[in-house]
Amino acid sequence: MADNTKFLLLFLLLSSSPLCFGTEQDIWCLMSIQGSLADPGGVLRSWNFENETNGYICRFTGVECWHLEENKILSLRLGNLGLQGQFPVALQNCSSLTGLDLSNNNFSGPIPQDISQVMPYLTSLDLSYNSFSGSIPQNISNMTYLNILNLQHNQLSGQIPPQFTLLTRLTAFNVADNLLSGPIPSLLQNYSASNFAGNQGLCGSPLDDCPPSRRRWRPVKIKLHRLNDQSSIGVAVGFVVGFVVAFYFPHCFVCSERLRAYVVRI
Repeated sequence: MADNTKFLLLFLLLSSSPLCFGTEQDIWCLMSIQGSLADPGGVLRSWNFENETNGYICRFTGVECWHLEENKILSLRLGNLGLQGQFPVALQNCSSLTGLDLSNNNFSGPIPQDISQVMPYLTSLDLSYNSFSGSIPQNISNMTYLNILNLQHNQLSGQIPPQFTLLTRLTAFNVADNLLSGPIPSLLQNYSASNFAGNQGLCGSPLDDCPPSRRRWRPVKIKLHRLNDQSSIGVAVGFVVGFVVAFYFPHCFVCSERLRAYVVRI
């Protein structure tokens, strides 16, 4: 109940606070995305920024606004447009964004490691069917409002971050057909095995059990270093001095009265 109340308050804040989330930033966000991506189909080129009427960006293809008469972006639906390039860092200027769909394009490169700081209010993130590579950012676990996370059919490697157990709002999760390995976090084990298929290194429910860890004992090589000349001389001198003192001054070493009888004086 507390979480639902918190989310409702967030929704009201984002939808009613133009002072905190300026519309100029959102316009700049779209302009930067348009300029940073290859657009063979010309969809993004159809975005015309010469119109200065309220809410004009809300009529752009793939753009959904909080209000039709206000240039404040709610979500971007840019799936299946043939877009090419890396993850658009300009999305940080879409300050009130809650949904992002870049699926079925030709994006490549890493997913930003600070993605939760770039888009902290996302409830839906779909990056499926691209060529994103590198690790899944651990930072995604900070997206506490995230309900949908689709990363399937990319080239992501490494482990599913164990911190994903913090994503308690998730209702949809898919990482099939990547290069992932390691155990599946406990919170995600209720999803179908098909949502993890195509990752030969993944293990744990709902897939096969992870193999037991084996500790291999390796011989430790001990290197014996030769004593140098100075060390050898020091040892020899110490031995001679000790022998002389013990021989001529036995009373310094023999403290027992019984043993004194066996000490031979010369």
